[in-house]
Amino acid sequence: MFVRSFLAAVVAAGLLVGPAQGRPHPRDRDAAYEAAQRGRIMSLRSLESRVVPHFPGANYLGPEFDADSQTYRMKFIRGSRVIWVDVDARSGRIINTSGD
Repeated sequence: MFVRSFLAAVVAAGLLVGPAQGRPHPRDRDAAYEAAQRGRIMSLRSLESRVVPHFPGANYLGPEFDADSQTYRMKFIRGSRVIWVDVDARSGRIINTSGD
């Protein structure tokens, strides 16, 4: 009986968890894709290939796209520290870094 209740709780908790980290929200992903297709911003792959090497020893967890400002916020973790990197999606320039 306990095992059944425990498994039900685990399944219910899994259903309440939001989208996987490292994946942009679907609307943000669509906006980023459209902007890249129209040549207004660089592709995420291009941006990642420029930015990730600036943070050796850190694990890259994924991006969030802000369509209004045309920026990506990239999340890294190094040890127990979370590092946020704001990147201009038009130029690939790192705008701000926090937590480093």
